[in-house]
Amino acid sequence: MKAHGTVFKYGDNIDTDVIIPARYLASQDPRELASHCMEDIDASFVGRVQSGDIMVGGFNFGCGSSREHAPIAIRAAGVSCVIAKTFARIFYRNAINIGLAILECEAASDGIRDGDEVSVDFDSGVITNLTRGETYQAEPFPPFIRDMIDKGGLMASIKR
Repeated sequence: MKAHGTVFKYGDNIDTDVIIPARYLASQDPRELASHCMEDIDASFVGRVQSGDIMVGGFNFGCGSSREHAPIAIRAAGVSCVIAKTFARIFYRNAINIGLAILECEAASDGIRDGDEVSVDFDSGVITNLTRGETYQAEPFPPFIRDMIDKGGLMASIKR
């Protein structure tokens, strides 16, 4: 598994209400959720994000409520991977459950800037900042988790 894209960089404590505002939670449609992803913190995000792009956050990314809508909105918007210093535990599990690739790497979060071009090798955990010529090492997921993410999440993996 690999990812490659342009970075959208955010700070610490990006909570699920910022990722997908509560006023849109009546919808279960991933495309509808994606159309409002990050709008309260970055109104231009939805218009700029391209399939395969990468989101980078700081500490405690995805804190707040336990809604699965947040990783669904990010994935449906086209983001291929979220890199952060740390993730809130429930967001971490929800991301895996819906097939959103995530990696914890403090050095990458510190070194990568908004707009950088980044590639990720999920098998090795190597994150390469192509813009700055830097590499960072994240802890790769074990093969069964990579397989689950690659198949689209927990339920899709079970169905196969």
